[in-house]
Amino acid sequence: MLRHTIAPRKDWQQQANQYGFHFHTMYGEPYWDESAYYQFSLEQIERDLEDPTAELHQMCLAVVDKVVHSEALLQRFQIPSAYWDLMRESWLLRSPSLYSRMDLVYDGTGPAKLLENNADTPTSLYETGFWQWLWLEQQVDRLNLPRSADQFNSLQEKLVHRFTDIASIYQLNQMHFACCQETDEDRGTVQYLQDCAEAAGIHTDFVFIEDIGLADTGVFTDLNDAPITDCFKLYPWEFMLREPFAEALSSAQVNWLEPLWKAILSNKALLPQLWKMFPNHPNLLPAWFADESAHSGTGRWIKKPVFSREGANISLIENGVETALSEGPYGDEGFIIQQFHPLPQFSRNHTLIGSWLVDNLPAGISVREDTHVITQDLSRYVPHIIL
Repeated sequence: MLRHTIAPRKDWQQQANQYGFHFHTMYGEPYWDESAYYQFSLEQIERDLEDPTAELHQMCLAVVDKVVHSEALLQRFQIPSAYWDLMRESWLLRSPSLYSRMDLVYDGTGPAKLLENNADTPTSLYETGFWQWLWLEQQVDRLNLPRSADQFNSLQEKLVHRFTDIASIYQLNQMHFACCQETDEDRGTVQYLQDCAEAAGIHTDFVFIEDIGLADTGVFTDLNDAPITDCFKLYPWEFMLREPFAEALSSAQVNWLEPLWKAILSNKALLPQLWKMFPNHPNLLPAWFADESAHSGTGRWIKKPVFSREGANISLIENGVETALSEGPYGDEGFIIQQFHPLPQFSRNHTLIGSWLVDNLPAGISVREDTHVITQDLSRYVPHIIL
């Protein structure tokens, strides 16, 4: 695993505007960074990232099966009791999922360690599935990379294929897509997914989360008063289940992507439960709930909220002394403790691997880097190659 510098394409910003990549720079800071790339060997990809991702995913599904059948665990995962039956039904019916991303610590020597599972609303999808692949093709064509350079990236083709599957499962030819207003990155992610769905033969309609209505008949509607029967929403379940319209979820009978059972996988409570069910697994870090006494008072630990996003509200506990590493609005639902495992550093950058799955299949990786020890929403996205 090597980090190489490379000259950026002179026309990349013009192309970004042409292709609708409007969030390549955010708040005046570069988000997409093609002044460097990471190089992996095929063995590193297959042995250390792809295979462990598939195995970790199956372990996570085993956790879901255990949690939905345990009221004590549903409480631990902070699932409101009013929706326990609905969540259990979602799992028992195997309501289809679309995609997810596992965040891994990996320095090129393995084994990769799971930090968390972004299984409900992961972004950086467009950059991974399309934009970094376009970068690779053009850099090879322009002789800036070897002809033999490849990339671990089948994300787009797998997304299109999965949408085809979902259309068949639900017998649908139309689907709504939704995200919050004033979020360029979220809107770009959803637009990319709409393009993938359209390629699968599904007609798509877009509605902002804030504009979804509830009709007198109990169904959700868009701004044209059209009923929402099938919907991909880039909006977390932990928010949805705590809002007034959540009371209509069971009667509205929407086929949601992601399905309700994915709320278990995107929850940090997953981490201590994985450690309990699969202790000492080489791809796991020791983890416990913060109110348990199983973790040692010595050493270095990371404290994370059960619900949090973009690296918010993270603390370091070192020999019993807690130091905040990032601020944010989360933590009311409790915390988990995970053994500290530092991100590897390349040219003073802390590097994180995102390993993507579509349904149950590994589909590629993304690389994020930051000078700060915590990867957050403005951490730079850097492309990769296999050589």
